[in-house]
Amino acid sequence: MRFSAFLAAATLIGATGAAAAADMLTIAAADNADMVRMQELTDDFVANNPGIHLNWVILEESVLRQKIATDIETHGGQFDVITIGNYEVPIWARRGWLRPLDALGDRYDANDLLPAIRKAISYDGKLYASPFYGESAMLMYRTDLLRAAGLEMPPSPTWTFVREAALKLTDKAAGRYGMCLRGKAGWGENMALITAAANSFGARWFDFDWRPEFETPEWRRTLDFYVDLLQTAGPPGAAFYGYAENLDLFRTGKCAMWIDSTVAASTLNNPRTSDVVGRVGYAPFPSYGSLGNHGNWLWTWNLAVPAGTTKAGPAQRFIAWATDRAYAELVAAHEGWAYAPPGTRASLYSNPSYRSAAPFSGYTLTAIHTANPDQPTVKPAPYTGSQFVAIPEFPRIGNAVGQIFAAAVVGQMSVGQALASANDLTLREMTRAGYVKSP
Repeated sequence: MRFSAFLAAATLIGATGAAAAADMLTIAAADNADMVRMQELTDDFVANNPGIHLNWVILEESVLRQKIATDIETHGGQFDVITIGNYEVPIWARRGWLRPLDALGDRYDANDLLPAIRKAISYDGKLYASPFYGESAMLMYRTDLLRAAGLEMPPSPTWTFVREAALKLTDKAAGRYGMCLRGKAGWGENMALITAAANSFGARWFDFDWRPEFETPEWRRTLDFYVDLLQTAGPPGAAFYGYAENLDLFRTGKCAMWIDSTVAASTLNNPRTSDVVGRVGYAPFPSYGSLGNHGNWLWTWNLAVPAGTTKAGPAQRFIAWATDRAYAELVAAHEGWAYAPPGTRASLYSNPSYRSAAPFSGYTLTAIHTANPDQPTVKPAPYTGSQFVAIPEFPRIGNAVGQIFAAAVVGQMSVGQALASANDLTLREMTRAGYVKSP
C-alpha cells in the first residue's frame, strides 16, 4: 500500500463513529506529492475549524478523473470537495454541476491569482474552482550528462536537437535512456504530451468543420517523431509509463532528458526524493523548424465544490485554507519554500525566499505566461485548449486515440495505420455527437 493510501485509510477510520454527526468533508484528491503534503498538513485546518472532520480519498490521476466524473454526472453526492483540472471547470460550471466559490473569505485575494490561471477556472465572470497548483511543460535535462557528451542545451531547443542529443545520451547497457516521454494511454497521459507536441509541429485535431486531421503531413511528422524517439532512445515498456513512472526514472538517474510538467521540478530538487539534485537544467518545450510554436500547455489542479453537496460552506472554508497565500507559508515552514505549490499566485513569484529556493521558478512562470490555450496551434482552430480539446467529448475520444498511439509505440501497428485508425474513430465519434453532419 502506498503511503498516501495508508494515510487516506487511516483518516477514514479515525473520522468514522464519533464524527458521524459532525460536518464530515469527503475530499477526492490526486495521488501526487503536493496533494499528499496537503493532507499531511491538515491538522492546521482542523485545529482552526473545530467540528469539521476530513475524509480523504486519494487516487491515482486517471482513476480520480473517472470516479469524480461518474459521481458528478450521476449526481451521486459521494464527495464534498473534488480535485479537477481546468479542462472540466468551465464545462461543468456551464452544466450547473459546480457551485461558484463565493464564500472564500477576505484573505483569499483572488486578484493575486496569475491571470492565465484565473481565466482558466472561471465561467461567466465567476470563480468555480480554486487552484492548488498550476503548471506548464518544459524540457528537463541532466546538465552533467550533456556536458560530458560535449552538448550544450540551446536557449530555445528544437525537436531536431532533442532527437540528436537523446540518441547520443542513450546508453541502454548502463540502463540510461536519452529521453523519457509519456507513453501510457489516456487523454491526460500520452495524449497530453502528443497533443502539445503536435501543436508545435503545426498539426491540429480538427478543421473548422470539426473533421479530424490525423491524416495530414503535420500529424504524420508528429507521430513518426514521437514513436521513433521512444523506440530508439526511450526506456523499455515506454508505452506503460506516464508522468509518475517517468518522474521515478528521472529522479533515480535513468533519464538524460524528460519533457513533462513544470511541477516535477520541486521533486527533482528535493534531496529526500531525488538522486539528481544540483544536476538538472531546464529549457522551453521544443519547437519544430521555424514554426516557433513551443506547444506549452496550461494545466491547473483545482479544488471545487460539486453542486450536489449539502456542505458547501465548510467545503469552501477548506478550499480557502488549502489555496490561499498563507498555505504556501505553512508549507515553507514545514518543508522549505521550494515545495510551496507552484504556478498559481503572483505573490509567490515575487517572494525572494521562494525564488532563491526554487531555481526552476522562472522557467515555470515563463512557460505559464507563454502558453496560449486560446490559439494553441500554428493554424487557426475551432477549439481551445493546449494539451486537450475543450469539448465534452474529448476524454472519451482522447482515451481511445491514446490507446491507438500506444499500440504504435509497441509495434502492434504502423504509424500510418495508427493515424488512419485515429481519424476513423474520431470522425465517427464527432459525427455521432453532432459536430459533423452525416452525408
